[in-house]
Amino acid sequence: MSNSPRTLRRWVKSTSKRTFILWPLVLLALQALIDGGWPQLNLWALPLLIWGYAQYRWVGLLRTERGGGGPGLSNPPVSLVTDGPYRLTRNPMYLGHLIFFAGLALMFSGVAWVVFAVHLLWFDRRARGDEAELQQLFGQPYRDYLGRVKRWVPGIY
Repeated sequence: MSNSPRTLRRWVKSTSKRTFILWPLVLLALQALIDGGWPQLNLWALPLLIWGYAQYRWVGLLRTERGGGGPGLSNPPVSLVTDGPYRLTRNPMYLGHLIFFAGLALMFSGVAWVVFAVHLLWFDRRARGDEAELQQLFGQPYRDYLGRVKRWVPGIY
């Protein structure tokens, strides 16, 4: 029992668990409170939810397979991965999270748009920090990669 708060804290600290489990439940509960019952959901937003989660999972497996390490930079890759989705955008896993949040915003509307905007800023800040760490880890090859591939949107930004 004494381990429960620590386990809960560790669970909540997981970005993927917050994105794909906690936030959908929180937004569903908030929308239910606002609507006074089961909320009206925009189910046409489901493809974005599926796409965002699938992209996150696929890219995570690919990164681990090709670059080693584990999820996040707490267990950094041992090899630089610049092919597959990484040839189009430097942050395809984070982009999966943001696509999922866009789906939540479209599904619930209202406060979900604020949650999306906050996460857009948060993931951008996090990506910039990760890029600084990856420059330290991989040096010039990573700096060359930064010059070739945009942070978020291929060919734009």
